[in-house]
Amino acid sequence: MTQLDVRPRVGDTVSGVAEGDVRGKGLGKGSVGLVGSAVIGISTVAPVYCLTSTLGSTAGEVGVQMPAVFLAGFLPMLLVAFAYRELNKAMPDCGTSFTWTVKAFGPRIGWMCGWGLVIATIIVLSNLAGVATSYFWLLAGEITNNPSISALDDNKLVHIATCLTLIATATAISYRGMTATKGVQYALVGLQLAVLAIFVARAFQKASAGSFDTGLDFSWQWMNPFAVESMAAFTAGLSLSIFMYWGWDACLATNEETTGSAKTPGRASLIAMIVLVGSYLATGIAAQMAVGSGTSGLGLGNPETSDNVFAALAGPVMGPMLGILLFVAVLASATASLQTTFIPVARTVLAMSTYEALPSSYAKVHPRFKTPGRATVMAGVATGVFYTVMTLVSENVLTDTIFALGLMICFYYSLTAFACAWYFRKELRNSARDLFFKGVFPVLGGLLLATVFFKTLIDMWNPSYGSGSTVLGVGSVFIIGVGLLALGLVVMFVTERRSPAFFRGQVLTKSTPALVVED
Repeated sequence: MTQLDVRPRVGDTVSGVAEGDVRGKGLGKGSVGLVGSAVIGISTVAPVYCLTSTLGSTAGEVGVQMPAVFLAGFLPMLLVAFAYRELNKAMPDCGTSFTWTVKAFGPRIGWMCGWGLVIATIIVLSNLAGVATSYFWLLAGEITNNPSISALDDNKLVHIATCLTLIATATAISYRGMTATKGVQYALVGLQLAVLAIFVARAFQKASAGSFDTGLDFSWQWMNPFAVESMAAFTAGLSLSIFMYWGWDACLATNEETTGSAKTPGRASLIAMIVLVGSYLATGIAAQMAVGSGTSGLGLGNPETSDNVFAALAGPVMGPMLGILLFVAVLASATASLQTTFIPVARTVLAMSTYEALPSSYAKVHPRFKTPGRATVMAGVATGVFYTVMTLVSENVLTDTIFALGLMICFYYSLTAFACAWYFRKELRNSARDLFFKGVFPVLGGLLLATVFFKTLIDMWNPSYGSGSTVLGVGSVFIIGVGLLALGLVVMFVTERRSPAFFRGQVLTKSTPALVVED
C-alpha cells in the first residue's frame, strides 16, 4: 500500500481553527484511552528492566541512600511532567518536545531538542533489545535446564542475530498501529507489576527471617539524600535514577491518537509516574533489607552482579520456581518496552518531517494502520545498525553509550521545561495556578536537570567514568555524549541547506495556525 503524504505547505491554513488545536497528521484518532495511555507510559519505561539494570549500579554509587536517590530522581521528573501537561493542553502535537521548543525558542533549539529525544531513544532501543536477547537465552537455558543453551548468548554472532530479529519483530508490530497489541501490552505490564509485588513480598519475608548475612534493618536515614558521601556519587546516582523514569512522556507522543487529547495524556503521565515511584521504592527498600547494599556476595553493590541484579537474586530470594517468573518478567519488560519505545521516536520524526525539519518522506502515514510507517522503519533500522556496530567495536563502547544516555535525557527534558515557562510567560500573572504549574514548577525541574547535565558533563571527562575506556586521555563516555550532540549539529546544518523554510521560521512559529488533515 502507498502511504499518505500529509506534509503541510508553507502558508497552509484552515479557517475557523484556533491556534493550539491539533495539527492532524493522518494518525488514528481516538484509538487510546486514559488507561491505555498510562500503560504505554509504564511499558515504555519498563520498570522491571530498569530495576535489574540500575538497582545495583545505584546502590554501588550511593550505598544505602539508594531509596532517597530514587525519590530525588522522581522530583525533577514530576516537575517536568507538569510542564508537559500544560504544553499538551495548549498544543497537543505528537512532536511534543520538538514542536513545543520550536514554538518557544525557535527552529534551531527546537531541532536540537528533537534530536536529543531521537538519539536517546535509539540508544535505549538498542539496549532494550540487547537485554531482551540475553534474557531470552537465559530463560531458555533455565527452562531446559541446559547451560549450553544459556551460553549461546555469549556467542556474538548468535546474540546479534537474535537481537536483530527482536528489533525487526518490534518494528513490524509498531508499524501495524496503536491497537495491534493493546491486550498484549496490558498483560505484559500487569505481569511486570505482579511479579515485582511477589519479589517485594518474598524479599520482606527473607529480611524478616534474617535469611542472608548481608541483610539490613530498615532505617529512615535511607530516605535522606544529604547523607550521600559525595556530590559526585550523588550526581552519578541521580543520573541513573533519572534514567529509570525516562519514557513516561510516551503518553504525550500519542496525544493525537488519544481520546481527549488535551487532558488525557497529561493525566496518564502522572498516573504512570506514581506507579513507577511506588514500584521503585518498594523494590529498592525490600531488596536492601534482604541482601543489603554491600559490594560482596548478594549485596546490591557487588560489581560482578550490579548490572543485572535480578539474575543474581531470582533464585535466592524467590526460590527456583518463582525465580523463573522473574526471568520471564524481565524478558516481558524489555520486549514490551522495545515495542512501545518506537512510539515517541517515530512520532517525533513524523512531526519534524511534517514541519519540514526533516525530509518529506518521513511525513507519510500508512493508509490502513494510521502509523508513521517510514519513520518507524527508519527507527528500527537505525537501532539495528547502532547495536550491531557498537557490539562489534567493543562491549565497553556499548556500555558507555548507556552512561551517555543520561546526558541526552537531561538535555531535552530541561529544554522542554524551560520552553513551558517561556511560552506561557505572559499568562503567569493570571492566577496562582498558572504561576506555579506553568512557571515555577517547570523552571525548577529544568534547573535541576540542567544542573545534572552540566555536572555529569564534567564528571564524564574523567576516564574512570563508565567502563573506564579513554580516547586520548579523555573518558569515552564524554566523547560519546558530546559527540552525539555534535553530530546533531552537523545533521541540522545539512538539513538547513535542504529545508531553509523551516529554519527561517516560515513553517512553525508560535502564531502558526493549526492545519487539520482529513484522514
